[in-house]
Amino acid sequence: MPESFVVHREAHIAAPPAAVFALMTDPEKILRWMGTEAQVEPQPGGLYLVNVTGARFARGSFREVVPVHRLAYSFGWDGSEVVPPGSSLVEIDLIEQGGGTLLRLTHSGLPSADQCAGHAEGWAHYLGRLTEVAAGRDPGPDPFYGRT
Repeated sequence: MPESFVVHREAHIAAPPAAVFALMTDPEKILRWMGTEAQVEPQPGGLYLVNVTGARFARGSFREVVPVHRLAYSFGWDGSEVVPPGSSLVEIDLIEQGGGTLLRLTHSGLPSADQCAGHAEGWAHYLGRLTEVAAGRDPGPDPFYGRT
């Protein structure tokens, strides 16, 4: 896979890895920072399904779950021929650092530079909202709500 079609993001989060892990694996907690509906089964083979914008479902399945340290799941969009469900891979590592967490995200298997750019924008947006929620702040209404 060409490096240009991989998204890399890092976020420094003022919360321990266990709290960040819960914000990424508990459906009610996911909705604090991303989406309008979430159904996740954080175990290998388990479902990953999030209505990210209220108009667009991300779907895949968990490949790897190491509580409080690592998540890996296939990813794609319902109804998309460009990035169909399960066609790419999201890997998230949570590293304890300075009383908080360094989150490292890699999203690989994207089919084009345009898709890479769009997903990079989305991840930057939602990791920013995750950082706010993990610090105990309200990120406010999601400006991505309704995007298709």
